[in-house]
Amino acid sequence: MDKKELFDALDDFSQQLLMTLADVEAIKKNLKSLVEENTALRLENSKLRERLGEVEADTPVKAKHVRESVRRIYKDGFHVCNDFYGQRREQDEECMFCDELLYRE
Repeated sequence: MDKKELFDALDDFSQQLLMTLADVEAIKKNLKSLVEENTALRLENSKLRERLGEVEADTPVKAKHVRESVRRIYKDGFHVCNDFYGQRREQDEECMFCDELLYRE
């Protein structure tokens, strides 16, 4: 290998290194963006989980209150089922539709 070939080979190698360096810089920039997005999403996820916990803690109390109100209406002699809602139960007979609604899990 003469000096010109050696110089050309080193020049090509240098160009390849510069291209590789540019690729590495682009990957670093992309990685930085992904890390920032991941951090923001983790924070948002944490806040949403906290909010969900608050909502779930409040929900059973409200549901229990509503269920008790419906039971009271039924005990007062009225239908609470979709088919006969608001109609008076004759002689306080049981209604299987109302029972299903009141005692479902």
